[in-house]
Amino acid sequence: MAAPRIARLHPLRAKAGLVGIGHHVYWPQFPGLPDEMARKQKHLRGLIEARGVEVEDFGMLDTAQAAYDTVAKIKGADIDLLFVDMVTYGTSSTFGVLCRELTVPIVLVAIQPLKAMDYENGTTYMQLCNDDFCSVPEFTGVAVRIGRRPPPVIIGHEDNDPVVARELDSWCGIAKVLHSLRRSRIGLMGHVLEAMLDMHTDPTAITATFGLHVVLVEPDDLFKHYRSPDTDTVERWKKEILRFFDTPDPKSDSLTGKLRPEDLETAARAAVALEKLIAEKKLDGLAYYYEGEPGSELRTLVTNLIVGNSMLTGAGFPMCGEFDLKTCVAMMIMDRLDIGGSFAEFHPIDFKLDSVLVGHDGPHHINIAAGKPVIRSLKKYHGKPGSGAGVEFQIKEGPITMLSIGQKADGKFKFIIAEGESARRPIPPTGNTNTHGVFLPDVRTFLKRWVAEGPTHHFALGIGHHAAELVEIAKLLDIDYAVVTPGAGQL
Repeated sequence: MAAPRIARLHPLRAKAGLVGIGHHVYWPQFPGLPDEMARKQKHLRGLIEARGVEVEDFGMLDTAQAAYDTVAKIKGADIDLLFVDMVTYGTSSTFGVLCRELTVPIVLVAIQPLKAMDYENGTTYMQLCNDDFCSVPEFTGVAVRIGRRPPPVIIGHEDNDPVVARELDSWCGIAKVLHSLRRSRIGLMGHVLEAMLDMHTDPTAITATFGLHVVLVEPDDLFKHYRSPDTDTVERWKKEILRFFDTPDPKSDSLTGKLRPEDLETAARAAVALEKLIAEKKLDGLAYYYEGEPGSELRTLVTNLIVGNSMLTGAGFPMCGEFDLKTCVAMMIMDRLDIGGSFAEFHPIDFKLDSVLVGHDGPHHINIAAGKPVIRSLKKYHGKPGSGAGVEFQIKEGPITMLSIGQKADGKFKFIIAEGESARRPIPPTGNTNTHGVFLPDVRTFLKRWVAEGPTHHFALGIGHHAAELVEIAKLLDIDYAVVTPGAGQL
């Protein structure tokens, strides 16, 4: 049975700037050419807006002075990305000041109207209308001379070019990631699970690298909402939980049981408390771990966030156990690319099928589940205190992408990226999420390559192959990266 899809708490957003590049000398020479250039720029604007990105169009830059007059307007527009539409040849004087003054990512777009010129009837006018790529080498060369990374280029034509569509999808998705990272507030509650040395993260380093703000949350900030919940809201959550999850009888694991009414009640009360905390603190994500006093009501709360977390993660609010702030950021990046972003680690290897179980206890991105997910009552959470409801499902079958954010000896972050396949194979009925990950060239070689890059032991797991977008995000944020699987990472 297909799982119901959880609607986003907030729509994905981004704001892009758009400028056209031309050459003022052409306009009096070729009547009608400016109108065709304006049409082309309007066409690109429509393609970007169709992908859910707001566009601020700064018009045509066809002289150096026009670029100098416009750069302050671009700075003041608070954009996430600038598309430079190479509508025809233009001198690099229109680009140099943009390259020097702007800190936002720049993407050059060279989309000519025709797949090929009509050579028998070709004219200079026709050539100028399709000269989108002509000045790209000049622009990238100037970027290098100014000390900036050469901007990426989208190259194609207007006739339903699938490459153009795919690359615009990617860059609009990247813009949405950058938009969130610059504005988000991720809560951090509790402490690192004792002895997990790879979990420690400096909130200032997170802000310096990604732009988001880390909100320090006290367990009591959550507990006060749990102590006196609104009965009607709790009942609403109980109904939603039972609508989204199956509650089967236990199978082989003696630690699991059919969902108990008291565990459902606790999960719903915890979800209500989370909703109120999110609203009070204006949060966009949460990383947490806390144990509380044995037998206390606080322990009951902090060890029963899993169900509400999974539903909220599916709604675009990444939540990460074990205080793993880095992986919460990775989950947010994947969610803003609209590819999921489940909390994951490696579980036992299947040497018969050449795969490895990929999953975790705790919160997961419900919207990438294969079929309706399951809740089981767990007598204990292995390796952690407490008991209660656990979430179990497989990731959708097909391509997957993994992102771990590691940290190097110098304190700087590193993206470890891989692509693979989620295979539809049996998983253990333990009340934890798992899927069979298949990776090239084989599971042993892949795992050796993965651990050699120094990842955190957790990672974010998404659907589809999107290593290329993650590489571009790493470059834009000036973060080191490693792509572990061969052939991945090219946009």
